[in-house]
Amino acid sequence: MALFKRHPLLTHDELTKIAGAIAAAERNTSGQIRVSIRKRRAWNERKLSLHAFALKNFHELGMEKTKEKSGVLLFFSLGERAFQIIADEGIHKRVHERYWDDLAVTLTSHFKKQKFCDGICEVVKEIGTKLAEEFPRHSGDTNELPNDVSIR
Repeated sequence: MALFKRHPLLTHDELTKIAGAIAAAERNTSGQIRVSIRKRRAWNERKLSLHAFALKNFHELGMEKTKEKSGVLLFFSLGERAFQIIADEGIHKRVHERYWDDLAVTLTSHFKKQKFCDGICEVVKEIGTKLAEEFPRHSGDTNELPNDVSIR
């Protein structure tokens, strides 16, 4: 998906706001959400498709290790001005492709207006709602992954 025309920079406050949106989105679900921003590809990653690049990052962040296979990654490749939404097999089996396409449209709409933080937070909230429907929180659930934005 096309991302933006210029190189965005999220402020510290915006990164904190996104982490807070992730924490709020995960309050009612056992699912896990991560946001990852990659500034550029490493030399050995250049031949990977964008999807393979995002999937590699999904595994680097340990997202496939969640108990219910219910992790969702919002992956941004700044060098390519593109993004991918990667859902683990548990959530992917329950949610139709159209849902993810609609989220991509929402992100793209915000990004065209240079509203990066707002777009990410809106999509994180929506994913949290869907995860709560499909993977409600149970007693004893723990936050399996950090809520901070991964930037490399």
